[in-house]
Amino acid sequence: MDSKIRKGSHTVIRLTCHIVWSTKYRCKVLRGDIQIRCRELLIQIFEAEGIEILKGVVSSDYVHMHIEYDPKLSVSYMVKHLKGRTSRKLQQEFSSIRDRYWGKNFWANGYGVWSTGNITDEMVNEYLENHRREDSDNSNFILE
Repeated sequence: MDSKIRKGSHTVIRLTCHIVWSTKYRCKVLRGDIQIRCRELLIQIFEAEGIEILKGVVSSDYVHMHIEYDPKLSVSYMVKHLKGRTSRKLQQEFSSIRDRYWGKNFWANGYGVWSTGNITDEMVNEYLENHRREDSDNSNFILE
């Protein structure tokens, strides 16, 4: 995992998260050519959006992705785009999916997302506590 920090003119950013979503009814349809094509589509979408895949798994009934992304993109936008585009393309290309999912919804509603990163809550709290102590004139406004 090569961690690259994104830099702007006034910013330093590294946003990562773990996203999970599943097929509708948890049907195990992501196998063989469908699984391979799903993987290809995800890679294409990520590259087009400037999202880096740190690690990912396309299982038979769900997708797990650990990604690094630009702050201009919201997680909800990314997931909506990923699920919508892959659903449409897979149903266009594979009649077995189109026949099974007659309602046009290939993926289940919803998703799970967890932020990840290189620092922990404890590290942030310790950093803030040190700033509290270093201010000798007690001009810090403490939020607790």
